[in-house]
Amino acid sequence: MDQEHIAGPGDGGGADRRRFLALATGAATAAGLGAAAGCAGGAGHGAAGTDGGKAATPDAAAGKGGPAGFDVKAENAKPGHADWHVTKAGPARAIEGFADKVSVLPGESFGLHVSTTAPRFTVSAYRMGWYGGARARLVWRSEALPGVRQPEHTVDPATRMVSARWPRTTTVDTKNWPEGCYLLRLDAQGAEGQRFVPVTVRSAASAGRTVVVNAVATWQAYNRWGGYGSYDGPSGGYASRSLAVTFDRPYEYDDGAGLFLVYEAPLLALAERLGIPLAYATTTDVAREKRLLEGAAAVLSLGHDEYWSPEQRAHFTAARDAGTNIAILGANCCFRRIRLEPSGLGPDRTVVCYKSAYDQDPGFKRGQPATVDFRSAPGADPESSLLGVIYDGYPVDAPYVVTQPGHWLFEGTGVKAGDRFAHLVGVEYDKVDTGFPTPRPIEILAHSPVVCEGRPSHQDTAYYTTPSGAGVFATGTMRWVEALDATGDGRSGANHGLDAKAGALTTRVTENLLRAFAAGPAGRTHPAQDNVKAVYPNRATP
Repeated sequence: MDQEHIAGPGDGGGADRRRFLALATGAATAAGLGAAAGCAGGAGHGAAGTDGGKAATPDAAAGKGGPAGFDVKAENAKPGHADWHVTKAGPARAIEGFADKVSVLPGESFGLHVSTTAPRFTVSAYRMGWYGGARARLVWRSEALPGVRQPEHTVDPATRMVSARWPRTTTVDTKNWPEGCYLLRLDAQGAEGQRFVPVTVRSAASAGRTVVVNAVATWQAYNRWGGYGSYDGPSGGYASRSLAVTFDRPYEYDDGAGLFLVYEAPLLALAERLGIPLAYATTTDVAREKRLLEGAAAVLSLGHDEYWSPEQRAHFTAARDAGTNIAILGANCCFRRIRLEPSGLGPDRTVVCYKSAYDQDPGFKRGQPATVDFRSAPGADPESSLLGVIYDGYPVDAPYVVTQPGHWLFEGTGVKAGDRFAHLVGVEYDKVDTGFPTPRPIEILAHSPVVCEGRPSHQDTAYYTTPSGAGVFATGTMRWVEALDATGDGRSGANHGLDAKAGALTTRVTENLLRAFAAGPAGRTHPAQDNVKAVYPNRATP
């Protein structure tokens, strides 16, 4: 571990973190890559539908976008396509690409920038959801397109930001695509090679709906395509990290989907299976569009949503204060303060985060907020004032322990006080710590002992309510969304050893949560009953 890792929370981990947090499924996906520098300092103190390569006919019955034009139940009643997976990744550079827009409104177009060693390739657009368990529906497929090997990437000498300055390969029109989360699969022809390109067809408004927010800034921070990411560079050291990263490059991981498939897709499938009225956005959309969350029933932050701009946080907070419920279905949320800047391809395509080197940031020198951890000076604003919980460290792997079995969120689970769920706490965790700003009343539902690099602590799942009526729920563990897909005996190594028992618990609790939050301000029907003093009897609580 480097000196930044040892010195204190928030700035290290580099290659060691990435290796530790790689998925147990055997994929090289850098999942769960956390934020703080471990536990040493104690953060808590202070094919169907295609025609042989010709363009498939878009589904004319697809949703038109907007609250009146999109029906999740009707969409998921359409036949799914279970062959959407990347099964033949091929060599590292066989085919890869990126979109020049992170999100588009229905009917808007975007550019694809693709590099491949194959003479031709196709693009298949899969809308991700439930679809009877298939998890995806093929909405469109391109004709065979000519392939070209694009130029090598560039590295900015000042920030070590990697950019793929590739000419646009093709333009994709989303006419008649329903809003939602998409994976575009690139298929090399004549050789093995498949990769995804994620794109969100975002909702124009969210009134009355539950907003699924893709954590794209965090996906990009952990992306090391070209050898650099926000944690380390080619040497593996923290000092060689990128100070800014851009969406103008593919995602490094084996499938090219960023962190979507582990930390977001299982929740999306569950919500669409339930028929919850959904809206779709990315973190950059929420930051840019002040009114996007107006009137939303709820907004969901998914499994790993670490990097937030001040604008995104302000808009989440305003939504809460207007009665919108918030669910934090992960841990280590809203930890890094970032700034969004344009790239050569458009606005909000560069994620700036200098971390401990914030005083070197030209934006900070111009008077903009320091791109350092939210809880750190200058301008300290701990995330707990919004989330109710605060990030406490990594790495841990511990059982999840139920504290309040009678809580409405546990209805139908059959749990009893003290019930334990193996491996559900990890790899990062949050807790309630009233030494930081903490909204009250707040109710702790699970209180799980952990030992993090020799330091005893606890993970907490918590729920608080506000004068506006909003309910705010935080799982306090990064494995919550991943656990939704856990169906085995826990011995295979998949899903970090999570078993069907953990899968059943998280699924039922999440179902209860989504239904209650979709119905309106949850605090009006389910006010929190503060129990901090009972759970932490030896802690001074205001």
